[in-house]
Amino acid sequence: MKYLVTGAAGFIGSATAEKLLAAGHYVIGVDSLNDYYDVSLKHARLARIEHPNFTFEQLDIADREKMAALFETHQFDRVIHLAAQAGVRYSIENPHAYADANLMGHLNVLEGCRQTKVKHLIYASSSSVYGLNAKVPFETSDSVDHPVSLYAATKKSNELMSHSYSHLYDIPTTGLRFFTVYGAWGRPDMAPFIFTDKILKGETIDINNNGDMWRDFTHVDDIVEGVVRIADVIPSRNNNWTVEAGTPASSSAPYAVYNIGHGSPVNLMEFVQCIERTIGIEAKKNFREMQPGDVYQTYADTQDLFKATGYKPQVSLEQGVTELVEWYKAFYQSN
Repeated sequence: MKYLVTGAAGFIGSATAEKLLAAGHYVIGVDSLNDYYDVSLKHARLARIEHPNFTFEQLDIADREKMAALFETHQFDRVIHLAAQAGVRYSIENPHAYADANLMGHLNVLEGCRQTKVKHLIYASSSSVYGLNAKVPFETSDSVDHPVSLYAATKKSNELMSHSYSHLYDIPTTGLRFFTVYGAWGRPDMAPFIFTDKILKGETIDINNNGDMWRDFTHVDDIVEGVVRIADVIPSRNNNWTVEAGTPASSSAPYAVYNIGHGSPVNLMEFVQCIERTIGIEAKKNFREMQPGDVYQTYADTQDLFKATGYKPQVSLEQGVTELVEWYKAFYQSN
């Protein structure tokens, strides 16, 4: 099959493209290669994907005309839409970047799927949509009407936009709420990378909420396995579904939303200590209060995804952190 992977130079996008190519599919990857973080890392990820069945196009998904041409030219069977302006705190300072990439970009993907009758759109949502929810684990049946960052609001908007297109045009769409993805080739703006980088350099790391935070850290290999599996589970219309008896994660339309996480939250201090043990260095720590846009805890209930695909995370925290540290040393300290 022919896949479009948006955000193909990104952390999850590049790993997803690799997995699809290894399975024998054709992949067209697009990415704007913006400078939100180190562009050389994005180029290095792309260099790893080189394959006869892989084509890369540098393209901004917010560009309506170029996106329409992309879909018309390639006639994709399936679309895995991972491109977005990421980062919670960055959205507080640069809101328009999120409107362009996450709202207009998502609309352009939906329009491309509509115009060329794509058989299944899988797109990235986020655990951040749970916002002020205090009940754990987070379930897709929970209300997600109280986001605490614009980033979270755009991801919830993506789910709503997708539902409207599924309802109006019978486009099968599946949203995946990612929970704190980490691993080799990870994003430099995320805590696992930042902690590894600063501990190895002997610099001080900031510990938010004085260490009293929990995250459902999920290794990128487990995430990609779930993404690829759900691509084969295409939602169908259910005329017996009702709002009263259903959940926000399902519909009469060919629409679905799943959590994709490890399902076992880790205390922030435990995660730091795992990195310290792996590196063999104790971190210099600056304990501080909760930061704007942060949530206290994330914890995924992944039972629906397991039932649909058999997905079950395999990578332990120790394995994942060891791989992250070894990759960082090889990529940054050997250059």
